Amino acid sequence: MSHLTPPPNSVPNPAISDSVSWTDPARQAFFDGWLSGVAASQDLLPGSLRVASADASFRRYLRVDKRQGGSLIVMDAPPDKENSEPFVRIAALMKAAGLNAPEVLDWHEAHGFMLLSDLGDATMMSAIDTERPQANHGLYMQAVDTLVQWQLASRPGVLPPYDAALLNRELSLFPDWYLAQHRGVQLQGAQREVFDKAFALIVQRNLAAPSVYVHRDFMPRNLMMPFGGSAQLGVLDFQDAVYGPISYDIASLMRDAFLTWDEDFVLDITIRYWEKARKAGLMDFEDWHSDFGAFYRAVEWMGLQRHLKVAGIFARLTLRDGKPKYLADAPRFLHYIRSTCDRYRELGPLLKLIDEIEGTTPEVGFAYGRM
Repeated sequence: MSHLTPPPNSVPNPAISDSVSWTDPARQAFFDGWLSGVAASQDLLPGSLRVASADASFRRYLRVDKRQGGSLIVMDAPPDKENSEPFVRIAALMKAAGLNAPEVLDWHEAHGFMLLSDLGDATMMSAIDTERPQANHGLYMQAVDTLVQWQLASRPGVLPPYDAALLNRELSLFPDWYLAQHRGVQLQGAQREVFDKAFALIVQRNLAAPSVYVHRDFMPRNLMMPFGGSAQLGVLDFQDAVYGPISYDIASLMRDAFLTWDEDFVLDITIRYWEKARKAGLMDFEDWHSDFGAFYRAVEWMGLQRHLKVAGIFARLTLRDGKPKYLADAPRFLHYIRSTCDRYRELGPLLKLIDEIEGTTPEVGFAYGRM
């Protein structure tokens, strides 16, 4: 790994960074020095540098061509805002599991610059036909195969635990950001009690599930179409991976932050995941091996935790970080939340309170009916 430290008075090289904007000239100088330093060993054309993508964090991704063809990806992750160590560690973990994850070719740890293999620019999301669910069946089965392979590599004590403290911190994003900051609702008294009881039950139910490696944002926007000779989907945005409920990533895949499928398609893919997972020995828990319904209920409770969390995150991204496009997807999450709450009697008080806050009418139960 590179630990190059350019002197503070380095002059930015316009030939390197002209197509990429920088708000901090000093950081641009460090970057140009680092990229110049790795250009020869990695066969790079620094003048080809351009923006590849950005995400909801403070990271951004740049693409640079190689002299003999092909390209590599540069991650720009300011170390005062992003800790890149988990990315490096989990990328190696995924590669060891046989997944198609980026290879870390160079890492300037002190300044947060990283050179990665390029998985292409076509996400699974870009290949999806939103009008014809079954047309995407093959793609989703590839995602399911990748997920099972990732889970089979699981070992305790390697990734941080998805424990009660973390689950509760995530749930708190909903009242703190979605309700208080976005809706202007401060929970007090009986309202606070409703949320506290519901959150305690959600955490309890989810901690009962067996633990595996959890990507934590396993969805089509973070999966890449096969590229560069690989037959596998690529996997990105895994730096927040933890060791926790096996129900999480399939809930994330089928109850997408940016895409809604009919319940029939959700059930179809989830059942196929369950069949593959139990053949792999991942469903040896209570009656999950023989009862898909028991497993699916666990998926719903896990999905509920995720949807409450993400609604809060999207409000925070909009109100704190100035990224309004995320909150535009909040209605999808409120629908997920209300649909799940309507199916379980224990969550009736939470559903009633959310309906009051949102000014919505009660959901009509579907799928399995109320439980």
